[in-house]
Amino acid sequence: MRDKIAILPDTPGVYTYYDAEGTVIYVGKAKNLKRRVSSYFNRTHDSLRTNLLVRAIADMTYIVVPTEQDALNLEASMIKEYQPRYNVLLKDDKTYPWIVVTNEYFPRVFMTRQRIKDGSKYYGPYTNAAVARTVLELVRDLYPIRSCRLALTPDYISRGKGRLCLEYHMKRCGGCCVGKVPQSDYMMQIERVRQILRGDTAELMHYLRQEMERLSEQLRFEEAQELKVKYDLIARYQAKSVIVSQTIEETDVFGVDDDGKDVFINYMHVRHGAVVRSLTLHYKRRLDEPVPSLLTLAVNEISQKFGIRFREIIAAQDLDMEFDGLKVTVPQRGDKAKLLEVSEKNARQYKIDMLKHMERTSPEQRTDRLMERMKEDFRLSEYPRHIECFDNSNIQGTNPVASCVVFRNGRPAKNDYRHFNIKTVVGPDDFASMKEVLTRRYTRLMEEGRGLPQLIVVDGGKGQLSAAVEALESIGLRGTIAVVGIAKRLEEIYFPGDSVPLYIDKNSETLRVIQHLRDEAHRFGITHHRNRRSKGQTVSALDGIKGVGEKTRTALLSRFKSVKRLREADLDAIAEVVGPARASVVYMALHSSDAGED
Repeated sequence: MRDKIAILPDTPGVYTYYDAEGTVIYVGKAKNLKRRVSSYFNRTHDSLRTNLLVRAIADMTYIVVPTEQDALNLEASMIKEYQPRYNVLLKDDKTYPWIVVTNEYFPRVFMTRQRIKDGSKYYGPYTNAAVARTVLELVRDLYPIRSCRLALTPDYISRGKGRLCLEYHMKRCGGCCVGKVPQSDYMMQIERVRQILRGDTAELMHYLRQEMERLSEQLRFEEAQELKVKYDLIARYQAKSVIVSQTIEETDVFGVDDDGKDVFINYMHVRHGAVVRSLTLHYKRRLDEPVPSLLTLAVNEISQKFGIRFREIIAAQDLDMEFDGLKVTVPQRGDKAKLLEVSEKNARQYKIDMLKHMERTSPEQRTDRLMERMKEDFRLSEYPRHIECFDNSNIQGTNPVASCVVFRNGRPAKNDYRHFNIKTVVGPDDFASMKEVLTRRYTRLMEEGRGLPQLIVVDGGKGQLSAAVEALESIGLRGTIAVVGIAKRLEEIYFPGDSVPLYIDKNSETLRVIQHLRDEAHRFGITHHRNRRSKGQTVSALDGIKGVGEKTRTALLSRFKSVKRLREADLDAIAEVVGPARASVVYMALHSSDAGED
């Protein structure tokens, strides 16, 4: 490999790495082949996967090309052919529908997924087939364009070979095959169709309005009405377009949503201020590729897929290479920045929709993805399939309680929730309470031989976390279970022995799970605490009465609902529930209490 690297040229090209079995494991592009390939072998990389790639390389080949853009195109085609395990994976490789205006004497207009180089004009592609069908229906409602596959040449028509079909009688075709429509008039209709397909509806509507007014002045109201129907159709179609800018006529936008392992890049084409095309590409990272590199791949992919030569694009970041004649704008404010926000929102929504679809169709895949993400975020050695979260609850030290909620595979396991009444701590000491609860919880789990969690989350900052660590150390579980603390103010995640908190991306699934855990622990603890206080306040007036036990108290409260109503009841009413002897004791105790309070 050293000998091969030594003779590499300082020119643009594509390099290919092979493993010991001769399998292609990585394909890369380079502006300078020698410098780029050398960078793999002259240092240790921050990324573990990059280091694994370097260890697996057994051989290398390269191809020299004239420009860096040629290298990018060749790299893309080779990745699609070989699907190397260490290359970024483009998850979206669909074919999209186009609307074609054929290159014929009497052109046809229809939807297709195949592009043929025969001089026909293709419009699109449409990332949503339903949108393409809607546009096609509009065109056919407006203009009687033929749909048959006959080869309508002047010779065919002059020989009278054609025959009128049902489409003619339904007024969906003008009868081109028998010469009822002059070719010049038909081509004028085709030009109007092309205007619609280009998105130039404003000019077409202006033309139709002028024609309506001219025909009305000539008292040709029936013809004017026919144009008005067409005008209304186009107006309704235009109303469905999403207007994103009143000042920008035409531009291309690339918005990014970076989810760590996965990157979603949305492409939007804006014409006359409206989004006329939108597509989101999903890239799965393999070697921690930076966003500028993935943006470059996306621009090249869209350019090849749609046959577009970009002149200027709005992007979230600069590209990692220059394209001939392409200007990249990274806006910070103004209308272009707002367009970029719309594109980024589309990328984010695509990710959300994909995850929802994955959850419905393959829950296991979604769970594994979540576990992998949480494992990385919390620096764990295994998937956190069993997580427990603890929260303390008291009011000025009264009725102190704690809650333990359990999540399995990222979801609540409510049957495993537990309450704890604090027994050894006097006063409002959250740290000591946390230590007591964790000690009791995991001592019991070990005694019963039940499974321990992979992750413990304590609701609180460094103090609660330190108490949890002390509890685990006291029972010999310090290195067995991972533990973190979550602070309420800014959702900081604290790790034992690390004073600098971790701030997880607000859009991360990991943070949503942790927030759900924390909220469930808080809700569960507050509910138990409220019930304890309510119960204590309700029965306190009956607790000190000699000869009145739990059954008597329960019977009285079931009948009178509250101590207040019990005080207001007469002796006979109480005697009906507990008998005359106990009734007399209760009646005297409650009313002597009242006298004392007064």
